[in-house]
Amino acid sequence: MSRTSRLAAAVAVSAAALLALTSCAGGTDAAASDTVTAGKLTIATGEPAYEPWVLGDDPESGEGFEAAVAYAVADELGYAKDDVVWVRTTFDAAIAPGPKDFDLNLQQFSVSEDRAKAVDFSSPYYVTTQAVVAAGGTDAAKATSIADLKDAVIGVASGTTSLTVAEDVIAPTQKLQVFNNVDDTVAALKNGTIDALVTDLPGAYYVRDAQLDDGVIVGQLESEAGGDEFAIVLPKESALTADVTKAVDTLRENGELDKLTEKWIADQGAPVLK
Repeated sequence: MSRTSRLAAAVAVSAAALLALTSCAGGTDAAASDTVTAGKLTIATGEPAYEPWVLGDDPESGEGFEAAVAYAVADELGYAKDDVVWVRTTFDAAIAPGPKDFDLNLQQFSVSEDRAKAVDFSSPYYVTTQAVVAAGGTDAAKATSIADLKDAVIGVASGTTSLTVAEDVIAPTQKLQVFNNVDDTVAALKNGTIDALVTDLPGAYYVRDAQLDDGVIVGQLESEAGGDEFAIVLPKESALTADVTKAVDTLRENGELDKLTEKWIADQGAPVLK
């Protein structure tokens, strides 16, 4: 090979290497993106999304507890509201193994060891409380304190935290009515066998909005018994998990989660009974 040919070949190799390096640099930016779409944070919720978690099935508005939490977390991560993209998923698909089309998912997911095998969880942004539900127009529905419920006939599902909390916090003078499950308890409320029922707050919203025509959430019951921990779901081994957990922890420590809970849960028809 002549000197000129060798020089030309060397230049060609150098050019090809430079092109490859440039291509790799561009590809690295895409590959290094920790989110589904570079520069955007894709957040999922249910279809539909229910109140008080999302108001009006419109998470983009930021109205509702989980919608507001999502934007607060996004802000902590450095994403402006315009950089948040919302998608919808079913509950089961979100916690099933496999690829996801979201970076974060808020849909009242309680943390469990089995679910953690398929997805990541942030630290919890909400711990459920127990709540009292009554039929509209009844004396129990008009209660504004625990004392107002003392003489009511209270129903609970067997083997639940609700039973323990009803006994310890309300301590009704009437015998507590125990049923096989929540549906049986709701049926008893509908036919007048009981005056009110106690269930977890998310369930209380469902009973009020989907199972009763005139249901009223009388209020929440404070108890050390606690409840399910709701956390943000992320794809398994997401690069964002640690940062999202840190963001949730920051919001808890600076009191922002308490403010959002007060605004979107207590003020949306679930006051804390004293």
